[in-house]
Amino acid sequence: MRTFQMGTGGGLIASAERPVPSPSAGEVLVRVKASSLNARDLLIVTRRYAVDVPPGRIPLSDGAGVVEAVGEGVSRFRVGDRVVGTFHPTWLYGPFPEWGQLRGTHRDGWLTEYLALDEQSLVAVPDQLSFEEAATLPCAALTAWSAVSGVGPGDALLVQGSGGVSVFALQFARLAGARVLATTSSDTKAQRLGALGASDVVDYTSTPEWGARVRELTGGGADRVVEIGGAGTLSQSIDAVAQGGQIALVGNLAAGGGMDVTRFFRRAATLRSISVGSRSDFERMNKAIGQHRLQPVIDRVFPFEDALEAFAHFEKGPRFGKVVISH
Repeated sequence: MRTFQMGTGGGLIASAERPVPSPSAGEVLVRVKASSLNARDLLIVTRRYAVDVPPGRIPLSDGAGVVEAVGEGVSRFRVGDRVVGTFHPTWLYGPFPEWGQLRGTHRDGWLTEYLALDEQSLVAVPDQLSFEEAATLPCAALTAWSAVSGVGPGDALLVQGSGGVSVFALQFARLAGARVLATTSSDTKAQRLGALGASDVVDYTSTPEWGARVRELTGGGADRVVEIGGAGTLSQSIDAVAQGGQIALVGNLAAGGGMDVTRFFRRAATLRSISVGSRSDFERMNKAIGQHRLQPVIDRVFPFEDALEAFAHFEKGPRFGKVVISH
């Protein structure tokens, strides 16, 4: 089978040939149909991730495909089922236990033609979604679902930018009846965010103090802020959040000075870290996606052989939504 893997030199990833794996007891063999990129994946292949990744590791935590064979004792799936992987392979339900062995770092990921996985680390693909759409769900969609949990009519939610998590958060919050505001860097992206349901879009390049602008637009601040930038944007998110509101920390993509503890304290706000979600959370999200016919927003689909180009596009942009690789 064809695959891409971490190389031994200075390059990102290299193509390789490997034998098709056989599923062990409790495992299924998945013919991978699509995978998608997250910021974590770019950090891994550029060797900037916090965890050392060995040469030969297959990258990408997110993917979807069809079951081609099942191992002994498998009961959740059968040959022909359409499946998508969970981000946390062993977090099935309940509170977050700990960061375990994830795909793309400790385990081989989805940038391959075939993958043998524990049946417990898979869920069914919503009927109306393509494999390319399903591949966007494990990390970005479920992170957004967890980040907006509990918002509803009368609430104001702020998303940052137009990456995968932010766009999904906008979609889920609008389904819940919340008002959504967004930040962006261009008129074109602002128009697209508005078309998805954002009531107000603030250009952070022309309005660097966008936190104050959000407080002005909402008459007191956003009840929930989906924080993508981390240290580089947290100060503005503190300005943007309402008294007693919540900042859902889902990323740390922007360099910066971090938190003004005194100002945060005066907001009486909550800072909550989001660790994607469990398999049961994933299944609940998929049920909502199916009921509301929600369509993931895909920026661009690359063929498998152009995986390196997909990473380059993800890094340099511009992009809106998810970057996907079709297998």
